[in-house]
Amino acid sequence: MAGRFELYVDEASGVRFRMIGPDGSELGVSRSFPDTRAAAAGIEAMRECAGTGLISNLCPPISEPVKARTANAHPAAVQSPASSTATQRAHRKGLCAA
Repeated sequence: MAGRFELYVDEASGVRFRMIGPDGSELGVSRSFPDTRAAAAGIEAMRECAGTGLISNLCPPISEPVKARTANAHPAAVQSPASSTATQRAHRKGLCAA
C-alpha cells in the first residue's frame, strides 16, 4: 500500500497537509496554506521534488561513541576528537545523534 496525504484545518484556520506512510505513521507536516487549492499545489510540488531531491546532512560531526555520552562523563571525554568506526558509519548513513 502506498502512503497518502491528508488535508486538515489547523488551529489558525489555515489548511495544512500531512504525509502518511504506508504503515500509518506521520512522515511530515506542511506549512499553513490559505486554502485547499494552495495546499494541493504544495502537495504537487512535494511530489515533484521528493523523488529527485538531494539530501543535505546538517548534523554536527560525531566525535565520540554514543555510549560514552553520559551525564557523568568527563568533559574532555565528551569533546574528544576520536571517533569509533561504528559511530562514523552511523553518521554516514544519516543516523545522527542529537
